[in-house]
Amino acid sequence: MTIAIVCMLIVGVLPIVSTGIAKAGLRGYDNHNPREWLSRLGGYRARANAAQANAWEAFPFFAAGVLAAQWMQVPQARIDLLAMVFVALRVAYLGLYLADLATLRSLVWIAGWGISVSLYLSALW
Repeated sequence: MTIAIVCMLIVGVLPIVSTGIAKAGLRGYDNHNPREWLSRLGGYRARANAAQANAWEAFPFFAAGVLAAQWMQVPQARIDLLAMVFVALRVAYLGLYLADLATLRSLVWIAGWGISVSLYLSALW
């Protein structure tokens, strides 16, 4: 298993970490209608839930980029490096979301998106 595949696993788990932060320690969780319950959260818990949604949105583009780069036989060291940077950016993104640092969070999001794009571009050349 390559480092990039391990990174895909980590990125795939980050949404679960985010929702765990949103739900941790709260009582009254409604498993019959969890999305409505989550929509009533405020503060860092609401931001953790929003980070969860964004993490699910970012994952497929990144994962497909990794697989495309591997399929096109981009040097594995390059793929691994890009994947590790993406993981670091996504972890930073979650922390910045929780801390309510919106502008910095957006810059980190752009950098992460750029990493995903660079995986595809690497597969083209």
